[in-house]
Amino acid sequence: MQTSLDYGWRGRWIAWRNRVLASPGFQRFAARCMLTRPVARRRARALFDLVAGFTYSQILAACVETRLLDVLAEGPLDTAAIAARCALPDDGALRLLRGAAALRLVEPLGQGWALGSDGAALLGNRGIVEMVAHHHLLYADLADPVALLRRGGGGGALSGLWRYAESPGSGDTAAVTAYSALMAASQPMIAAQVLDAYPFHRHTRLLDVGGGEGAFLAAVGARAPVLELTLYDLPAVGRRARSRLDLAGMGSRVQIRDGDFLADRLPQGYDIISLIRVLHDHDDGPALALLRNIRAALPPRGTLLIAEPMAQTPGAEPAGDAYFGFYLLAMGSGRPRSPEAIRAMLRTAGFAQSRLLRTAMPLTARIIVATC
Repeated sequence: MQTSLDYGWRGRWIAWRNRVLASPGFQRFAARCMLTRPVARRRARALFDLVAGFTYSQILAACVETRLLDVLAEGPLDTAAIAARCALPDDGALRLLRGAAALRLVEPLGQGWALGSDGAALLGNRGIVEMVAHHHLLYADLADPVALLRRGGGGGALSGLWRYAESPGSGDTAAVTAYSALMAASQPMIAAQVLDAYPFHRHTRLLDVGGGEGAFLAAVGARAPVLELTLYDLPAVGRRARSRLDLAGMGSRVQIRDGDFLADRLPQGYDIISLIRVLHDHDDGPALALLRNIRAALPPRGTLLIAEPMAQTPGAEPAGDAYFGFYLLAMGSGRPRSPEAIRAMLRTAGFAQSRLLRTAMPLTARIIVATC
């Protein structure tokens, strides 16, 4: 038998507030009253955006798939020219343009259309464009979110993108291609936050665990020219990293070590180890095992740097437990954690102290630095 819980004065206040807000009479009053009307309209808009968010995302996906934003980045065009460039009928192009204009991705200009302010910002961060391009996998899994919750995550389209991580011994390069490419494309927006927040030049040797195709190490190498750099990842990922780093002219700077960071001992001799968007990809058990593995590899007073989007980020709460919470559920592994939860795991793993660093864009990444 279930019983109601008494949460004291705050619980009673919330219950009263909710009864008032749910009252049709109060809603009509708030919409008519000069003092409350602006608040009522903002709240109504926010609620409608919550309801319509999937449609907005699909308009963005259509802009990415048709390359509409890239087309307008070359200069304003009329509807007919845009339709031809995007392989759409004129009516379809006009509907997409109007929808995109409502989202500030494009904007009308005379008899034609120009790139909008948010569209320009989007094109300035190719990592976001790549994320949008693969969101059809996430949306397929979220078509029945209750089923996803009941089966405990995974088992759908998105988990197939990350399947190689569930079979770490796999040497299949094709299996790692899609996810590694996505991470490489979106890594620069994380790297910029980390490099502006932490002075890597204080260290001599950096080991980037789960470093993917080396995009983060390439950025660090450009900022800290004398720092020794090593990437540690699965063999198939390492092969892709070698090719990318060679093309970027960083091949001679970065050593690549192959292994499974959950099953194998990490190489020693590094005074700093980095985990860039790695910890939140793993459930609590494997994540704690990884932290213990890193602690064992670091020397006394060695440093671990963790950078990733985190839960309970002030001003960006939906990005943590809403977006990444369900993204990682669909992926089949991991969870967003608050800084406090991560720091507690670090203490359990044997780190002496840790601290949270400020970043310019906490929504994108927050940073925790721990020392042995």
